[in-house]
Amino acid sequence: MASVTLSVLEGLERGRVFRNLQTPITIGREEVNTVQLNDERISRLHAKLQDDQGQVIFTDLNSTNGSRINGHPVHLRILRPGDHLQLGRCTLLFGSDAEIAERARQLGVTVDALLPFNGPHGRSIPAGGLPDAEFSLADNISGDNLLTPLFHGERPPLPIELSTVQQARLSDVLACIHEQIQNVILSAAEHDDSGDGVMVLPWNRFQNLLLLQRDLAKWLRQASDSDSEIV
Repeated sequence: MASVTLSVLEGLERGRVFRNLQTPITIGREEVNTVQLNDERISRLHAKLQDDQGQVIFTDLNSTNGSRINGHPVHLRILRPGDHLQLGRCTLLFGSDAEIAERARQLGVTVDALLPFNGPHGRSIPAGGLPDAEFSLADNISGDNLLTPLFHGERPPLPIELSTVQQARLSDVLACIHEQIQNVILSAAEHDDSGDGVMVLPWNRFQNLLLLQRDLAKWLRQASDSDSEIV
């Protein structure tokens, strides 16, 4: 089991902090959930947090309105300290002050660079974070437009302990993506007339890039669907 801290940044429970929750954790509108949030846009059993090999995994439980992490729609995601979970009108901050500060240190950034929220006006955010009651979204950020990187310069590790055929299929997928991106890069040409370093891409290569994005979206959906057999 993993110990989890969730701070409510937006919603009727704003300012409340759920500390030292032991996985598995459910989030939803009904009282049976570990974290109950009073919001009609949140499903009765909306999402689950569970521990797997030392990682906290977020899973959307086929909720009506879906879930977003750092503004991106997700169904399945490994959580990292500082991630923002958006369920309905509620925004939750994942991680304790110490965990968020440690991730910022590992990335070589300040805490305020990692998180899209501000403390009280005129104050900087210390390395150890702000007291729980002082967490708040920046003035120009709301739950509707919160969009930050899913990965702050990090590269997610490849899965391990795969069978031989799974390794081969993963290698094929990565080689396919690499080849198509390489074709786009090699076909691009610098547009010297503007002097702005603009690269021009043939229309057919741009279409190939769009098709690759479509395929990636489909694979992401399959990867997060426990009923889909990917490999």
